[in-house]
Amino acid sequence: MKQLAFTCTADAALLLLLGAGWLAAAPVDTPKPRVIPLEAAGRDHLALLQGPPETVFMRSGLVVLAPGKSVGKHSTKDNEEMLVILEGQGEMRFGGGDSLSFTKETALYCPPNTEHDVVNTGSSTLRYVYVVSRAVER
Repeated sequence: MKQLAFTCTADAALLLLLGAGWLAAAPVDTPKPRVIPLEAAGRDHLALLQGPPETVFMRSGLVVLAPGKSVGKHSTKDNEEMLVILEGQGEMRFGGGDSLSFTKETALYCPPNTEHDVVNTGSSTLRYVYVVSRAVER
């Protein structure tokens, strides 16, 4: 129901702006379907989707970690995050000391407002795709 109220409010604002003639020449950006290669070419991070206007809210990237390396502690804040492990093994470590171990061909979920780190605990490269999307109304 909250989403419907937001849509109505946005529609009402759009009608007001159109009535005032402010958007007569403004382009409307909408996300488009696309194919994105997963080729990091020697980099440890490759942005795949960077949010609007490429997507509605979602951001994603490819991470490549050498053995023993981590992405560094960070928080999901108002977002939820999913990791899809392509190769390697590691741990998602949380602020309270808990952790989740994972190997290739698995997925992990991290809820909003969760401090975490991803560490390569294996002897080979860890490659994964993360997907982050807003989970809390702003």
